[in-house]
Amino acid sequence: MCERALAHGVVERISRSHLQRILQAIERKHADRPPRSGHARRRGFGYIRHGTQALTAALDAHSGRVVASCIERRTQGDFVAFMERVASAYPRGTVHVIRDNLNTHRAHTVWDEFNARHGRRFVMHFTPLHASWVNQVELLFGIYARRVLRHASHTSAAHLLQRTETFVARRNAAPRPFKWTFAGFELQTGEPRTFARHARTPRQNQRR
Repeated sequence: MCERALAHGVVERISRSHLQRILQAIERKHADRPPRSGHARRRGFGYIRHGTQALTAALDAHSGRVVASCIERRTQGDFVAFMERVASAYPRGTVHVIRDNLNTHRAHTVWDEFNARHGRRFVMHFTPLHASWVNQVELLFGIYARRVLRHASHTSAAHLLQRTETFVARRNAAPRPFKWTFAGFELQTGEPRTFARHARTPRQNQRR
């Protein structure tokens, strides 16, 4: 998506992708039964909830580095505090931020004040409705879910927080940007398009 936007001159540079997720600290009541010949591993459905954590992450689409925060709440003030961390991590130059349409992202007065404090160098881009999957940070959250949440048993919110921080630290120890493109319909240019033209456009998803 970034590469196509650059090619079409929509933006000069897209630097940061951002997203929030609510995580549950779930402890399994019973240990899994290990697989044996002819039988898959078995897992009970009982679990104990130990609260939730709100994971907010910003992915640098150029370097692959991640700025992340995992706290108990997800409020407007918490998100502004997180963006102040992003501003500190990238103190110079124009920063393009890709967001979805979460309510905390749409408080225009709050973000106008934030941008004024930072010399109007933040440019906000919003994904289309129901299309947050075009944001590259979704790939990061998919990896996180598979490596941290899937098949896990967290004995407390602090345990979940510790594993989340370890995941982020390891990603930043050897960061790698995603080489990802969406080879579907062209980016909108303001020109009218017909359904027939869309129907003839080959649709491919390429993930390198």
